[in-house]
Amino acid sequence: MRNCFLGIAICCLSACTSVTVVPLDPSLDMQLICIERNPAVRLSGFVDMLEEGIARNGMKSQVFEGSKPESCEYVLKYTALRSWDVTPYLSHAELWIYKNDKQVASAVFHLKGKGGLAVTKWKSTKAKMDPVIDELLSKKQGS
Repeated sequence: MRNCFLGIAICCLSACTSVTVVPLDPSLDMQLICIERNPAVRLSGFVDMLEEGIARNGMKSQVFEGSKPESCEYVLKYTALRSWDVTPYLSHAELWIYKNDKQVASAVFHLKGKGGLAVTKWKSTKAKMDPVIDELLSKKQGS
């Protein structure tokens, strides 16, 4: 009985984070990425965090709503969901990069079981997403 309880406790406390990234092809010379604002995402500072991650990887960004500006060859689209357990936290996010309307890279961050009882689920959105963004844009790391 004690081993059964211990097994259940370990499962509850060790909620898994799933990250799947299809990184940007290193042969693409992306200098500017336009971020299409998603008004359905209600995570404060999410777009700012994306812009910081893009800059950290040696590129410039431009945010737009509505029609894509002519100067935007590369567009980043995103979605993010928050869950609530005492306070709101990021439980799922997806990023897609398109070149002329063709997807060229993507990333998914997902807390399995919405994080369960793991205290890491309350890490900041930035702490969760910075490694994902860096892997997505890995061709620019160290630049």
